[in-house]
Amino acid sequence: MLLGLGLLSSHVQRLPISPSVIYLGLGYALGPSGLGWVSFDLKPGNVWLERLTEVAVVVALFVSGLKMRTSPRHRAWRPAYLLAGPILLIGIGCVALVLHLFLGLDWPHAILLGAILAPTDPVLAGAVSVGNAADRDAVRFSLSGEAGLNDGTAFPFVVLPLEWLRRDGLGDWVLRWAFIDVVWGIVAAVVFGYLLGERIGRWAIRIRSRDRDTEAPSDFLAIATIALSYTGAHLLHAWGFLAVFAAGVGLRKAELRAVTAAPNPNHAGAHGRYTHPPAEHLVGARVESKELEAPAVAAGVLVAETMSFGGTVERVLEVALVTALGASLSHHWDSRALLVAAVLFCVVRPLSCVAMLAGPTTSRVQRWMIGWFGLRGIGSLYYLAYALNNGLVGSAANQAVNLVLPIVAASILVHGTSATPLLNLYRRRLNRTRVDDGARP
Repeated sequence: MLLGLGLLSSHVQRLPISPSVIYLGLGYALGPSGLGWVSFDLKPGNVWLERLTEVAVVVALFVSGLKMRTSPRHRAWRPAYLLAGPILLIGIGCVALVLHLFLGLDWPHAILLGAILAPTDPVLAGAVSVGNAADRDAVRFSLSGEAGLNDGTAFPFVVLPLEWLRRDGLGDWVLRWAFIDVVWGIVAAVVFGYLLGERIGRWAIRIRSRDRDTEAPSDFLAIATIALSYTGAHLLHAWGFLAVFAAGVGLRKAELRAVTAAPNPNHAGAHGRYTHPPAEHLVGARVESKELEAPAVAAGVLVAETMSFGGTVERVLEVALVTALGASLSHHWDSRALLVAAVLFCVVRPLSCVAMLAGPTTSRVQRWMIGWFGLRGIGSLYYLAYALNNGLVGSAANQAVNLVLPIVAASILVHGTSATPLLNLYRRRLNRTRVDDGARP
């Protein structure tokens, strides 16, 4: 499959479906319902799945943060903050209510599944997220920011029901959870990750420019930044996913600082952070040591190589995990999952987005687009594996697996097949609007 994707990449990209749909179908074909070559049964104690999904998510989050080339204080971030905050809470609550009323789950298990299904995915959302740092489209920027933030903001609400089950009820511990896990865990992760990524980026750019080092291993730098931000956040009792995403945003801030102080000599007309193209767009595949004297060139090489490394790791793990998901559907299927998926995809997500995102930042069409593309994927698989290894056992564990895996597969199919035609329609509408605006006196 990898060989075919490598040789036929241009043909695959022209297909009206996302590559993840192909991986899912291949996994199903190789599984017990097809050729029977692969069997994947998800049970409590499968630590390897938790680790693989964890690595896939943290790498994707770091790369996503690196693509966000706008100050976190800019109003373009407002939809992402709403999506990762109030809209995420609405999703958790509504899904939990559906599971409680229609499927008969008790409240702790219903809230747990609502939290597992709440985050959108930074790994599989390539078609609808920011493709590069110069992309300022409101839909893609909002979806990218949401996917980067809500994998961390959902974590406290996965921990809450697990602790509820462990303690067999609510109590004074909820106040500690609210302060430590929600307030401190989120704020500390964002601040620590951002400052760490920005500082490492400044050091790397300055040292590479000073030493004219064309052989510096940017993949090592990326791994180190991810590892330090992730483990450092855990040592601070903060959320590692948020810290990794913030580290990517911080590293991008270092690039912005470099091009502001000394614009790329290949683009002498650029002045200021946001008028200057992303530094990685102005460096070639091969850079001579003399060119690295310009900090903007050093920043461009650093960012380009880091994103290339992260993208490769992300794609390889996406192939492995989505193929495994397809193979697992023969063992894990509950038709009631389709009801939950329909409510989540077609009612809860769109209506909450249209209602909460109203304002000048997004148009009505953009709000509906954002509401539709709430892709669930590897992030939900990680939370499911985490729950299975941290207290979710017995029939409740089997029920959770049998509901979550089909919902994730349905999201990949529904959103993966609708992404290309809807985005093409959206682009045509934007172009028509620009033409009409330009024709007005």
